[in-house]
Amino acid sequence: MKIAYPRLVPPEEIEPPDPPMVPFAVAGIVLWAVLGLALLPLHGWLSRHGHMNWFWTCLAGFLWGFVGLAVMIRHDRHRRARRAASGLRSAATREDGA
Repeated sequence: MKIAYPRLVPPEEIEPPDPPMVPFAVAGIVLWAVLGLALLPLHGWLSRHGHMNWFWTCLAGFLWGFVGLAVMIRHDRHRRARRAASGLRSAATREDGA
């Protein structure tokens, strides 16, 4: 992996970061779940003051997080396939050039 120093590395040689995305999706699900559970004891107060939408927002974030998790699992699977194909192509070009 190359470190991007603008004056030392030409732009065509800089690789963009491509971290695994599943941990981000899981962290989001956990965050929404924790927030929703923290609001659960305050259900009466939220209801009396018209703030139940806070709880429903946490529930929606938690549930939509599973959709995002499925998308990120697919993204990571394709990322691994891209990297494997890229590794095969670079190995083939090295053999041809040698």
